[in-house]
Amino acid sequence: MKMPIIAPSILSADFLEIGAAVESIESSGAEWLHLDVMDGHFVPPITFGNKMVSDIRKRTGLFLDTHLMIEEPERHIHAFLDAGSDAITFHAEACIHSHRLLQTIRHSGKKAGISIVPSTPVSQILPLLQAVDQVLVMTVNPGYGGQKLLPFCLSKVDELRDIRKKEGLDFLIAVDGGTNLSTISQVAIHEPDILVIGSAFFAAQDKQAFACSIRSAWNE
Repeated sequence: MKMPIIAPSILSADFLEIGAAVESIESSGAEWLHLDVMDGHFVPPITFGNKMVSDIRKRTGLFLDTHLMIEEPERHIHAFLDAGSDAITFHAEACIHSHRLLQTIRHSGKKAGISIVPSTPVSQILPLLQAVDQVLVMTVNPGYGGQKLLPFCLSKVDELRDIRKKEGLDFLIAVDGGTNLSTISQVAIHEPDILVIGSAFFAAQDKQAFACSIRSAWNE
């Protein structure tokens, strides 16, 4: 199997030590940095806005994967594009004109993604799959780090992979939530392309060893 992209979520970092957290992601060998933006409406918590993305952009050359867990993402999309995001993913459940917004992101030269919560079936985003660069499958109910994996969500990865092959598409498939060294074997058999990992990554004393263990489990 092709090795997955590891995308640690800065949400689980100490916000007083964001610079150090970014450095720890870089030194771990992870390829992407995941930024969870929450507005207190689409999900209960509030995290941070485009300034955090902009400040992190100045500190790293990592691929910045911005995940908008906000209502009406079209109102804020240009702020996050201008902040230096390399990819922006928003929720199908939060946007009426999803196809238009995907086009806006792509026309800016950035990667466009769509995400679905555990209760949303893949069928709801079928018309959008030709317009996306990635699909983010939430494997927990979004809003809080440290939740347990919801295994039933992983079948969506298989469904998306089958559609991708059948239709000759090339979008990436990401999973977000509950992936750690205890659950990686459950996740790996579904072969997602991207692993968003938050609390497990930042709880690891040796983050490079953690990333290596995740990759090793992929081949078991």
